[in-house]
Amino acid sequence: MISIQNSFSFHKGDKIVLGCSTGPDSMALLDMLLKIREKYQLCLIVAHVNHNIRKQSAQEEKFLREYCSLHRVYFETMTIEEYGDDNFHNEARNIRYQFFESIVRKYEAIYLMTAHHGDDLIETILMRIVRGSNLNGYSGFKKIVDMDGYQIVRPLISFTKEELKEYDHQNQVPYFIDHSNEKDTYTRNRYRKYVLPFLKEEEKDVHLKFLKFSNTLNDSCKFIDKVTKSAIKRCIIDDKIVIDKFLEEDEFIQKEILYSFLKNFYQDDLILIGDRHIEIILKLISSRRANSFVNLPNDVIAAKNYNFFTITKEIDQIASYEIEFDQYVELPNHHSIKKVSSIDHNSNDMCRLNSRELTLPLIVRTRRMGDRIAVKGLNGVKKVKDIFIDKKIFLDARDSWPIVLDSQGNVVWIPGIKKSKFDKKSTEEYDIILKYN
Repeated sequence: MISIQNSFSFHKGDKIVLGCSTGPDSMALLDMLLKIREKYQLCLIVAHVNHNIRKQSAQEEKFLREYCSLHRVYFETMTIEEYGDDNFHNEARNIRYQFFESIVRKYEAIYLMTAHHGDDLIETILMRIVRGSNLNGYSGFKKIVDMDGYQIVRPLISFTKEELKEYDHQNQVPYFIDHSNEKDTYTRNRYRKYVLPFLKEEEKDVHLKFLKFSNTLNDSCKFIDKVTKSAIKRCIIDDKIVIDKFLEEDEFIQKEILYSFLKNFYQDDLILIGDRHIEIILKLISSRRANSFVNLPNDVIAAKNYNFFTITKEIDQIASYEIEFDQYVELPNHHSIKKVSSIDHNSNDMCRLNSRELTLPLIVRTRRMGDRIAVKGLNGVKKVKDIFIDKKIFLDARDSWPIVLDSQGNVVWIPGIKKSKFDKKSTEEYDIILKYN
């Protein structure tokens, strides 16, 4: 008889969130937890995601809600209303884990358990070998993953799907079958239908061989991680890779640094990132272009800004703005411009103006193509774009940077960067003082 007590150490009073789909795997895990609930005084919370792509989904949700009510288990659910990603499995997984984490936080649980089993591990390892990864990626997924304040635990990793189905039959555990898992449309299904049966014919306990392979790679990764962490200290400052320092590292360690960086966004699901992505990033870093970026899966952006390289989660671009200035304005880039009565310095963070030389009111807006400024002390005008480049302002900052103009469209000041011919010395005539914070 399968028992998870032999594969995981439970403690009295543990709060456990179980990601449950009503499939044979997760229903088996739920039943196992129910069997030991009283012994360990467990608090169980079932988290279910209705993917809303099959007619059966509503029936499954209703069944699970009633099943949890019958067994006095907390039940939390959400329905995915629409999908925007071309990769359904990808997007669905991201939504699931975001939801699961929100439930973990809500109940202050210490474990999120999922019913991933030995067959899942084989499929993941094979897919990553074919796709390309690093040693950590080739190891598949771990039994226990440390998250921020909780752990993801996969206690069924040493069992096969057939063993879990047999458990359900022996214990009369009800479950649903998702027939979309039989379609050849999805990559994982093809491995499941055609590759796994062959491997199991060769070796009935092949899942344990893959588990040993995974554990061996994980042990190797522990050593490599030590070397990589040392390299990270040398070439990463404030979550930015210093490119000239990075390029001094061995090429293998360079790739490990990038995978370590990417893991912050993909956690243990590095199947989304393959050799092709790493090569694209390395090419970007080594290019002569001062500012450039590439898009990665799940709305992640890898960007080069002069001698720095960053990886960030894409957010909606700050919309262009145009604000009529009076006394004070709060800006989307978390800075502000205000009118002051006096100032004791003469930096680019302040500007003195004579209203008689301008057409009021003043306007604060984002840059536009073709913007030019008559730079103070310089004959003629200069493109605002060129000034940003000269000052090495990062690409993402340029689009939200404020520019101050009069109502005739004359650029009078680029706060913090450059003054125009309209700026006055303290000994000249002026009646407006602006300060940029």
